Amino acid sequence: MEDVKKAIASTLVRLLRPLMRILLKNNIPYGTFADIARWVYVDVASRDFTVPGRKQTISRIATITGLTRKEVKRLKEIDAPDDLGAAERYNRAVRVIGGWLRDARFVDGDGAPLVLPFEGEDVSFSTLVRAYSGDVPPRAILDEMLRAGIVEVEDRRVRLINRGYIVRKGEVEKFGIMGRDVSELIATIHHNITSDPSDAFLQRKVSYDNIPVEVYPEVRRRITEMAAEFVDSMDRVISAYDRDVNPSIEGTGRKRLGIGVFYFEE
Repeated sequence: MEDVKKAIASTLVRLLRPLMRILLKNNIPYGTFADIARWVYVDVASRDFTVPGRKQTISRIATITGLTRKEVKRLKEIDAPDDLGAAERYNRAVRVIGGWLRDARFVDGDGAPLVLPFEGEDVSFSTLVRAYSGDVPPRAILDEMLRAGIVEVEDRRVRLINRGYIVRKGEVEKFGIMGRDVSELIATIHHNITSDPSDAFLQRKVSYDNIPVEVYPEVRRRITEMAAEFVDSMDRVISAYDRDVNPSIEGTGRKRLGIGVFYFEE
């Protein structure tokens, strides 16, 4: 057990270093970080560490977290300190992009995304949004995609200029994406640590440590192109089983799954 605690301590240091750089760069003091960490401790203890058949109590949460009962009670009365809207806007825009690239109604003979009129009964940006983003007004999705630099509009015609949701404006949205993507990677790693190897999730990485600086641009370009092709193929596979995209899929429950491709430089 002591070896595990030492390993976790070492891992925490490595995880927190890049996070602390972000916090300090954006003038977030330690006290704010500590308050959020306490809130998450209580929230996770409340949700994930219950005793089967028994109601989770403030006393038990205090015992698990090491916080006082008074502090636990106070934190449970505070709303989540995050922006759930950022994640929802991201998810809806990604679904629209996927439909634009994959649905035969919205691509040309070569498979390239069509330039779409904003309105129309058959092939238009509005019909695309209604098909892949539910009941959100097409104008709201267009504004989000314009703000993120995904589309451009000329003469009421909408052109897709970026195949991926890459936020180019607004640090708030960028941090929202970082929080979601990093948390998903950590959740996968935790699953692989605690589960039987036969039930392991995909977690792959390729790296080499003797690459000349001069070839970085070429390697980055090739990886970006190949990764984009891979992600597009995975989008086709996974979307075929999503009931929002394919209502004919039968089954119960509602689970979220996906796959990520990561590129890094040191």
